[in-house]
Amino acid sequence: MLTLLAFLAAIGLLVTFHELGHYWVAKLCGVRVLRFSIGFGSPLLRFRPKETEWVVCPIPLGGYVKMLDEREGFVDPAERSRAFNNQHVLKRMAIVVAGPLANLLLAVFLYWGVIAQGVPQLRPLVGTVIEQTPAAAAGFKEGDRILSVAGDKVASWQDVRLSIVEAAMSAPRVAMEVQDASGARKQRTIDAGPFGEKAQQALQQGDPGLSPARFLLEVGALEEKGVAAKAGLKVGDKLQAVNGVMLRSWEEWVHLVRNSPGKDLTLRVEREGKSLDIKLRPQAVTQNDEVVGRIGVGPVPDRAWSGKLAFTQHYNAIGAFAAAWAKTGETAWMSVKFLGNMLIGRASLNNLSGPLTIANVAGQTAREGLTPYLEFLALISVSIGVLNLLPIPVLDGGHLMYYVAELVRGKPVSERAQLLGQKIGFILLASLMAFAMLNDFSRLFGG
Repeated sequence: MLTLLAFLAAIGLLVTFHELGHYWVAKLCGVRVLRFSIGFGSPLLRFRPKETEWVVCPIPLGGYVKMLDEREGFVDPAERSRAFNNQHVLKRMAIVVAGPLANLLLAVFLYWGVIAQGVPQLRPLVGTVIEQTPAAAAGFKEGDRILSVAGDKVASWQDVRLSIVEAAMSAPRVAMEVQDASGARKQRTIDAGPFGEKAQQALQQGDPGLSPARFLLEVGALEEKGVAAKAGLKVGDKLQAVNGVMLRSWEEWVHLVRNSPGKDLTLRVEREGKSLDIKLRPQAVTQNDEVVGRIGVGPVPDRAWSGKLAFTQHYNAIGAFAAAWAKTGETAWMSVKFLGNMLIGRASLNNLSGPLTIANVAGQTAREGLTPYLEFLALISVSIGVLNLLPIPVLDGGHLMYYVAELVRGKPVSERAQLLGQKIGFILLASLMAFAMLNDFSRLFGG
């Protein structure tokens, strides 16, 4: 229920703000707005305080502003000057672009609200290097402080991930400068190519096999009726060795379990000052088309390390607004680059997300609190703004493209050309939505 409510609230807010952008500028330009609709389908609610009918419809995947237009029906001669089609092309361009710009402006204010509170950050310190990943192959060590990614200085773990995403969209290799535990500066280059397509996709999502988190070799949680619980492991047990080989880190233990589906393991643990051996056999499960071992056990976070990682970055009101403006611009530019790289094959279509994933993330962030939910809203608002500015017929950017052509040619694009463009745009958007929905089902249901 929370997921559904969070999703509906998000879509309602973002769509309303988008359509209000069109509405406000249309009114400023003297255009009569006949209907302002949130959602599609037969109206559930409607009211008409003045000349505009305001409606709420049951399909919450968009909305529209219907303006007086001679191409869509009879217009009283006395009202012709208020028809959209009779406005100067620059006014029509302003009305069309106002919706996407409203979403980008909303994102600025959402980010401002988040940043003004003080932004919890993690220092760019490597807590865990996952074995058999591009990061491990590049020579990263626990305790490395990341100084720059592809030449860009980084001050937080979020900076690291965003810079990796941006760099990975342009090249398969990402150069990073680090300061190791001894204080020496070193260059490390992450290359996901030899690790296959999944590793390359993970790199494009900012995950080369590094984590700021660090865990103790101690059992912190057990899955009820899981393999570990049935074998006799208990919360508080300290892991020492497997099959006679000493364990060095929790990540090493996870790697060993994942690579031992259906194999017998002898785990030595310390419990209440005494050592004892526990025999277990990891359950074989399928994850992302790969059979891995699983025992249902969670670690204890290294709280001393966590204390070194965390800090809060504070801003005054003006500084917070400037940071929010920059954040919106960076996010929008990254979205544009991702879409461009997707078109030329550098970014996988598997990274596309549809309404199911958006709804799932809406619910997750709402459970985490208001700040994560506001950040989610800002990100989706930027995505809606950027997507609608793409020069694809049926989107705002497609209409803008026609008006730019009209401005250059001195006459409107023919109705035949516009109709053909609408058909092509619809097919393209339907195809992208189909890919996004398939990705949603794959992520959520393991398909």
